[in-house]
Amino acid sequence: MNTVSSSPAARPARAWPAATALAVALAAAFPLPAAAQSNAELLQELKALKARMAELEKKLEAQETKQAEAAAAAPAPGMTPEQLQDFNRIAVKAEALEDSRDMLGFKSLKIGGYMDPTWIFNQRQHRAGFQFLNPVDEGGYYYDTSYIGTVALDIVKETDSGARWRLTLVPQRSTQAVSEGTSSPVQEASVSVPITDLQTRFIAGHLPDWSGYEMLQPTLNKFVTHNLLFDTTLPASYTGAGFEILRGKWLTKAVVANMAASRRQPNEKTPVFAYRVDYAKGEFQGFGFAGIHGRAANFSEGGGLDADGQVIRQRDSRVDTFEFDAYFIRGDWTLQGQLSAGRQLKASVTPAEDGTLRDAYWTGLSALAAYKLEPWLEIAARADYIWNGKNGGGLLTYAVADPYNGIGPAQGGDPNKGVDRGALSLGLNYAFNLNTLFKFEYRYDWASGPVFLDTRSNDYKKSNQLFGTSVVVSF
Repeated sequence: MNTVSSSPAARPARAWPAATALAVALAAAFPLPAAAQSNAELLQELKALKARMAELEKKLEAQETKQAEAAAAAPAPGMTPEQLQDFNRIAVKAEALEDSRDMLGFKSLKIGGYMDPTWIFNQRQHRAGFQFLNPVDEGGYYYDTSYIGTVALDIVKETDSGARWRLTLVPQRSTQAVSEGTSSPVQEASVSVPITDLQTRFIAGHLPDWSGYEMLQPTLNKFVTHNLLFDTTLPASYTGAGFEILRGKWLTKAVVANMAASRRQPNEKTPVFAYRVDYAKGEFQGFGFAGIHGRAANFSEGGGLDADGQVIRQRDSRVDTFEFDAYFIRGDWTLQGQLSAGRQLKASVTPAEDGTLRDAYWTGLSALAAYKLEPWLEIAARADYIWNGKNGGGLLTYAVADPYNGIGPAQGGDPNKGVDRGALSLGLNYAFNLNTLFKFEYRYDWASGPVFLDTRSNDYKKSNQLFGTSVVVSF
């Protein structure tokens, strides 16, 4: 029996894996590299990289700055270097002027004005001549004086918050002078303060009346005189406070105020409520209405005389008025109209037989049409009529017979019946330039009975004629 040798030399060789063999071979062929870099060396390399990046960023910023400076120094397209220098100088001056304007309070400040020297011929007064700045307290208020022949300065300031401050000065014939028979030059002194927004405002101060289609200013009135309703059925002004609201096409204004009085007299407490609502239906047409309700001055002389022979002043009495007006303005045509009605208690011209004061009532209408023959030449016509027969007549603030304006009973007629009044005006307007307007007007007034005093014959006539011309210069 053969036995196997157990000596090592007799054992077969063990087989190594191929990968291990390859690794051993490579290790024998190439020596291993040195040990890996330390953490300190890696940190140093990172710092050097960041420094290099920062250097590159600085070079880029310097290049961009240099390009911007070159672009700014280069002349603008179409400008020479000298022109650019002038432009920069103007820009600096403009900024300085704006700063100075704001510091002095001139920002949003507007100053305007007008004057209208006038020449008037009045048939029954046998008067012809110029009138300009004639005082109300001397000559009174009549349809041939009205607000004619004035000069005005209008100052409006609006703050950054939207509040408006307005002062309009008209020497001798202002609304306050007309209201109270003084020489006050205040036409308007008002403030307007936004409440919730610019379309909702609180208003207060001395405000000209806003009733009717015809404006007070000669720059906005197509005739030298005003219509009959303007002169005899509307107040001059209000002193009080209220609001102004604009919502879409609707504009509403209302105040609680003294009518035609800057302060109340003793034993007078009740003000008037005055309002106006306008609706702009479109670009060319619209309508509005206005009213007054409350207590106002009563100038009736029906109470007789006191112990000193002076007319006993009546206490304020109830006034109610309402008017509706409309307009259509398109192209060369202007059409406007107004209907009015009113009453004042205990203010008729003629008291009852027992001396009791009676009420005054009136209704009236006015219509105007104008057409531009040329952009600078316009013709116009206006017709007015007032029914005023009850209790001897009487209109707003006209509680006594007035032979100048033609109000009251007819001379020699029934004292309990007032005359009805009419007027027809024909006008021509010539716009010499944007700021200068020449006006010409012929006016024929009549009444249902003889009520116009002829100063030469000292008797009364049914009619009167007037011719007026004025030059209106505004800025």
